Amino acid sequence: MNLPHLKFLPLLFAAIIIVTFTLLTHIAAAAVQEAPKPFKKIAAGFSGQLDKGIALFLPVGLEPDKLPHSLCLVEKPRPRSPLAEGWNLQPEFSTDGKHHRVSLAIADGTSLYGTGEVTGPLLRNGTSITLWNTDSPAYREDNGRRLYQSHPWVLGVRKDGSAFGFLADSTWRAEMDLKSGIEFTSDGPLFPVILIERGTPQEVLQALAKLTGTIPLPPKWSLGYQQCRWSYLTADRVREVAGEFRKRKIPCDVMWMDIDYMDGFRDFTFNPKTYPDPKGLNDWLHERNFHSVWMIDPGVKAKKGYSVYDSGTAEDAWVKRADGTEYHGKVWPGMCTFPDFTQPKVRAWWAGLYKNFAAQGVDGVWNDMNEPAAWDEPGASGTMPLDNQHRGGGDLPPGTHAQYHNVYGMLETEATRDGMLAANPGKRPFVLTRASFLGGQRYATTWTGDNASTWEHFKMSIPMVMGLGLSGQPFAGPDIGGFIDKADAELWGHWIAVGAFYPFTRAHACHGTPDKEPWAFGQEVENAARTALERRYRLIPYLYTNIYESSLSGLPVMCPVFFTDAKDPSLRAEQQAFLCGGDLLVVPRWAKDPRLPKGIWRTVSLVGENSTTDKFQPDLKIRGGAIVPLGKVIQSTNEESLDPLTLLVCLNDGGTADGTLYEDAGDGFGYKDGDFLLTSYHAEKRGNDVVVRMARSDGKRARQKRNVAVEIVTEDGVVRGMGDEQREIVIPLRAN
Repeated sequence: MNLPHLKFLPLLFAAIIIVTFTLLTHIAAAAVQEAPKPFKKIAAGFSGQLDKGIALFLPVGLEPDKLPHSLCLVEKPRPRSPLAEGWNLQPEFSTDGKHHRVSLAIADGTSLYGTGEVTGPLLRNGTSITLWNTDSPAYREDNGRRLYQSHPWVLGVRKDGSAFGFLADSTWRAEMDLKSGIEFTSDGPLFPVILIERGTPQEVLQALAKLTGTIPLPPKWSLGYQQCRWSYLTADRVREVAGEFRKRKIPCDVMWMDIDYMDGFRDFTFNPKTYPDPKGLNDWLHERNFHSVWMIDPGVKAKKGYSVYDSGTAEDAWVKRADGTEYHGKVWPGMCTFPDFTQPKVRAWWAGLYKNFAAQGVDGVWNDMNEPAAWDEPGASGTMPLDNQHRGGGDLPPGTHAQYHNVYGMLETEATRDGMLAANPGKRPFVLTRASFLGGQRYATTWTGDNASTWEHFKMSIPMVMGLGLSGQPFAGPDIGGFIDKADAELWGHWIAVGAFYPFTRAHACHGTPDKEPWAFGQEVENAARTALERRYRLIPYLYTNIYESSLSGLPVMCPVFFTDAKDPSLRAEQQAFLCGGDLLVVPRWAKDPRLPKGIWRTVSLVGENSTTDKFQPDLKIRGGAIVPLGKVIQSTNEESLDPLTLLVCLNDGGTADGTLYEDAGDGFGYKDGDFLLTSYHAEKRGNDVVVRMARSDGKRARQKRNVAVEIVTEDGVVRGMGDEQREIVIPLRAN
């Protein structure tokens, strides 16, 4: 066979080999070029004490008198003295030329907590997260490693119970790795690190509060039960649901309005067909002792003729693209502009929009979608392009969205709070936010975002709320019952029973899901919800006292059980049971082998035997040595509940107990001028009697004459008596 073309095969093979070799060489070169560069150590620069046991560390390249403005700190850090002799915590700085890292070695046996709003366990050892505020429905983004808020903070508790805090002051996207010590890697420039050294974890959190601030005292009504869904589509439906609460005698304080109340999802508008008279609706709710909270998103529909867009454009208020043009991104109303909250004039403009809004009788504001979420943006992971421009002003320099993304929501809530305060200067603003940053508790309450109606998310909500409390945000809670998907009766019944003890207690439901009001699951769950909320409302005086104390100290309200004994290693990982304040222990019915604190803890009911026998209600225990103030069962915090005042007493091994009650008007700012009562009560055993008395009283608020019911919880039962608050009350220790 004559095949002359075969003579070219050697040349063809040679060409293939040459081309292949060239391609492989280029691929290898590219791989080498793209391979991560090793981190190289940066020399330590300045270090010094900001206060006793609080130290500032800077790498070479940062100077203490030229630090950039901090958004998480209340004031610029000013070193007062050299580092204390014998200081052991020494961070190490490094860089790969693109990222900057700080590492902190920890001693064996150290337990790590905090890191803000995160999924996973309370005990953070061995975990890693991404600090990049993200709209994450059902916590699905990046397997739950990044959520709606960023808190570059870790609380460490050593074997001996002493504790330390780690704060990395960087707003940029970062990775927090706790698999071997503490490693924080930022996409941004060099940043300061603050370390706190204290004797107990509680003292570390109090020091953190001095740095990042505390929650402002909220209105008392915000401690009540709150009902929400996406959405109550008409004002009549809101009235119907609110009416059912009163008809069925299920305590409730707040009705929430999601985006469908708006006209075309446009901020500061009301749908003329479905919400034609918002003031009339709010008046109707107020007459029945309800308050209302209404949603406002940061995405403003980009449409000429829409007043908010027009006025914002006149202020040149919008975030710009890298080329200087107005950025438009897609959210609920369609294409939207976004206020540049880094500019003081824009925050003032945004605040001013609330004047007419609040005039409709609006009590509180819900800032949602403020990561900020923007859809259909290629490569931006659900937010605006990272090279978008924020122009800054005042203390804030101009910068890209990559720099300001994680604090966008916090800056919005600052403006919102200012606006509501200016609109109603005699009322305490209530703002709820989805996105926030370390220090954001100064402006808004928070919830844990769009969770799902699953047992996993229910059980996870307990360490999530505690983790926020261990990161400086004590006023928080999840969507009770789960937001996304369908909740069955068993799940919702257990969730509301435990949820009655969250600091912030709101049930919510997603568009398209079945109703999730307490009566939607049948009579058994309705009864369980009523019992759970009656327990909460009896505890409002105690909860309000704890929130008041938290507004001063920064300590959490929902606490891990290791707070009772930080030296007990068996308590370090417990995340089923939790403390409500310092004197009550909540143990869910479903808890499996919970590790409980030692000492005297006695079961209490609060609203009859049903609360101890109901399969849904958690076991509630009072600490030996505690006096817990209780009110009456009421339907709203507007009602008088402290006549009689009930003091729930549990003596310690020494036969004594102490407790505190804080009272004020429940709203307004008179308490700052002394219009409050802070009363300390003391109980002690004398022979066969227990004597209860008012040990101390502070504040200028007039004390009304009232009776006090005393319930002494003993190992044999409850002993009851009555008396005058301003005299010693003697209770013989006999069963009655």
